[in-house]
Amino acid sequence: MKTTNLFPTSLLISLTLIIISCSGSKERKEVTTMAEVLPADVVEMRDDQVKLAGIETGNIELRSLSGNLKVNGSIDVAPQNLATVCMPFGGFIKSTTLMPGNKVTEGQTLAIIENQEFVDIQQNYLDAKSKLEFAEAEYKRHTELFKEDVYSKSNLQKVTSDYKSMKAQVSALEQKLTMIGIKASSLHEDDISSSVAVVSPIAGYVKAVNINIGKYVSPTDILFEIVNSNKLYLELTLFEKDADKAAIGQKIRFFINNETETHEAVIYQTGKSVNTDRTYKVYANIIGICRNILPGMYVSAVIEATANQVRSVPAQAIVSFDDKDYIFVFDKSKMEKGKSFKEYRMVAVQKGITDGGFTEIRLPEGFDAAGTKVVIKGAYNLLSAKKNAGEMSC
Repeated sequence: MKTTNLFPTSLLISLTLIIISCSGSKERKEVTTMAEVLPADVVEMRDDQVKLAGIETGNIELRSLSGNLKVNGSIDVAPQNLATVCMPFGGFIKSTTLMPGNKVTEGQTLAIIENQEFVDIQQNYLDAKSKLEFAEAEYKRHTELFKEDVYSKSNLQKVTSDYKSMKAQVSALEQKLTMIGIKASSLHEDDISSSVAVVSPIAGYVKAVNINIGKYVSPTDILFEIVNSNKLYLELTLFEKDADKAAIGQKIRFFINNETETHEAVIYQTGKSVNTDRTYKVYANIIGICRNILPGMYVSAVIEATANQVRSVPAQAIVSFDDKDYIFVFDKSKMEKGKSFKEYRMVAVQKGITDGGFTEIRLPEGFDAAGTKVVIKGAYNLLSAKKNAGEMSC
């Protein structure tokens, strides 16, 4: 009879345990429900996890960083060092001995050209010069006679007009003689010639020869191209986003034809506008004498940016997430259930130049750069903790 009372008692105990178990489950659910919800930009870790992840903090530093900018461009020659040679009155080529690549000096004869018009210009000048001498003598004589009341004013005015007209005619013919390379002061009646010399206006090298003996050339035809390759410059193309990275006085290292030899230049001018393709021009003078460099050559160059004091952190302190750059900053320490925790907050930044393992950062407006500790080591471990939804946190 006693054994029959045991079953109800054991059943009662089992039911009590089930109720207590369910009650405990509900309490745990309520505790879970009441747990702290962290903001999306905050990562929480226990102190032992912080140590395991190798997280260290430091300050945002002001450093002098210089960045190198790689650009492309070409070698060009200044307008004053490139000459296009023409003959204003045209004619037939009588002789020339030049070939492309020949070195020439300023004033050297490039070719001999013939034209009957040259004879006419010289003859007209000598005739006009002779008439001017007579007109000048008449002008002086009539001026004296007018002063003595021997000659009328109207006659003096006519003589003066003739004198001035002849003087202008002689001056115009002198300019024509200069254009064809004849000195008016050395021209005499016995020196008239149908041939004149085409001379080089600058010293340099013959870039192009567009004539041959017997060929007729018109005033618009280009006979020769002369280039002075001792004074070349670089024309470099930058994208508009890099326009602030080039300034007058900066040094440039450049290479040609995939050579390993380094050449140097210095920026002397920067463009004042952006082209339609969103590019920006920079011009630099080549330093020293560089072998094998010719106008039109393609170059690859490196602009050495000037050093500036900028806010910077170690390059490893910056992480990328969702196509943006971030740093982690120490937010606060706290205690939960007798355990010490630290919270780190993500802050969006913009990266600048990188030099010597440090990267420039541009911080949000109002950010306290001096009083904030930044994660300088272990930033990627914090990012992993965020991506893994707390697998490294409690």
